[in-house]
Amino acid sequence: MKLAVVGGGSTYTPELIDGFARLRDTLPVEELVLVDPAADRLELVGGLARRIFAKRGHPGRIVTTSDVDAGVADADAVLLQLRVGGQAARNQDETWPLECGCIGQETTGAGGLAKALRTVPVVLDIAERVRRANPDAWIIDFTNPVGIVTRALLQAGHKAVGLCNVAIGFQRKFAALLDVTPGEVHLDHVGLNHLTWELGVRLGGPGGENVLPRLLAEHGDTIADDLHMPRAIVDRLGVVPSYYLRYFYAHDEVVRELGSKPSRAAEVAAMEKELLAMYGDPALDEKPALLARRGGAFYSEAAVDLASSLLGSGGSAVQVVNTYNKGTLPFLPDDAVIEVQARVDGTGATPLAVPELDPLYTGLISHVTAYEDLALEAALRGGRDRVFKALLAHPLIGQFEYAEALTDKLIAHNREHLAWA
Repeated sequence: MKLAVVGGGSTYTPELIDGFARLRDTLPVEELVLVDPAADRLELVGGLARRIFAKRGHPGRIVTTSDVDAGVADADAVLLQLRVGGQAARNQDETWPLECGCIGQETTGAGGLAKALRTVPVVLDIAERVRRANPDAWIIDFTNPVGIVTRALLQAGHKAVGLCNVAIGFQRKFAALLDVTPGEVHLDHVGLNHLTWELGVRLGGPGGENVLPRLLAEHGDTIADDLHMPRAIVDRLGVVPSYYLRYFYAHDEVVRELGSKPSRAAEVAAMEKELLAMYGDPALDEKPALLARRGGAFYSEAAVDLASSLLGSGGSAVQVVNTYNKGTLPFLPDDAVIEVQARVDGTGATPLAVPELDPLYTGLISHVTAYEDLALEAALRGGRDRVFKALLAHPLIGQFEYAEALTDKLIAHNREHLAWA
């Protein structure tokens, strides 16, 4: 089995390598190719990756290359974890929207749109290269904004599934609070990427006992603190919203917070510099503890589980993924991309039935889906007017004066990445 990781020079990659090494019986990788244009980073990450495999006794071969075509050739699956423009572009995404009093964030609002515009054309180019090299290969997308990028891949006819670590993070957290194994916890996880709610927490499988009320009663303070939301709000909702919902439920408060401290991108850039220095130490043969602060917790387990099911080594499994709606949420088009529990096997992902949703959730999901329609159109076809319409449609913006100003700022800060600009 051969896997390729595009964006393999990311400081995230040792987390992924650690998962491949620990779970080699689940996913027997014979060759792993790390692909990245940044040769200096790739050398550091590749060296640590080989040492992690060696320490764990993994027999697989790790190859590094800056050549996408060579890297994906004959790959059974290709994982995408790239960031067009790097942390510098992310820092812009997180700062210039604040000048208009709007959220500055890399996956939602104006910053999220900027990232989608930079990313979708690049991902589609890579996907076409994968299709030419091996039309049967699966593409696993971890590149944000995952919902929009996955929809672009699926609409272009690629064998693709989107992946996010929010759900597996909740699963692990709830399992620890309940003192059970993660495999015993099934989530009624519903929504769009970075716009989800845990409507139920079930023990033993999809039809198991819903212990969410007990979790909220016994551990509500802990859960609310993790979400940075008031306990009273979580209790009132009776569900566990993704922490990304705070951008919607406490927009003005978050804008004030973001304007009073360094951006997350600046923090991550400093962290990455430290991590890369660690990766260059020939004595280091495991992922450093600092990596946990970088983000992406449990990404490796989620990626291994998904790849093993898609490639047939792990059989059919239920996992939270991003895939076509196909009638699962009846108020959305079939070709909308949603994030729900799905049964995954060699044919792809089939969403499981979800509980009926309250209008409190269907309204916001529908609104953001409409924005994503327009965002993808802007990413595929370009043009100032399409960017303006996507921004105007976003529920965190929604005013023409803001949309006009943000359109100008987005284009000015991203001109080098936008062929049409």
